[in-house]
Amino acid sequence: MNVVDSSGWLEYFTAGRNANFFRPALEDIEHLIVPVICLYEVFKLTLLKKGEEDALQIAGIMSTGLSVEITREIALSAAQLSIKYKILMADSLILSTARLYEATLWTQDEHFNGIHGVNYISKHKV
Repeated sequence: MNVVDSSGWLEYFTAGRNANFFRPALEDIEHLIVPVICLYEVFKLTLLKKGEEDALQIAGIMSTGLSVEITREIALSAAQLSIKYKILMADSLILSTARLYEATLWTQDEHFNGIHGVNYISKHKV
């Protein structure tokens, strides 16, 4: 199973330098888990930068994976992970979701580097 954090989705949709890193996880729909917090973040940023039509189209694409809402279990685990790894709420909710589903978390966010179960690539890859 795979979870791609918001930065990975955005990298993929904008054809950024690390887009190919995220491609295998994002295109393996049968094993793709989409935390609703990622849907929120990607929709919001796309809405601001590209407009509602593009944002809705991207939300539709993201909805092809298994959408996972924030449950009590995810919230409590996320709070513990936030403290343990000193990460913000959204990131801890994404990591908690990945762990609940025993999924690999794909990211280019530096603060995830070195955490067990995370497949990380630097944003500044040359």
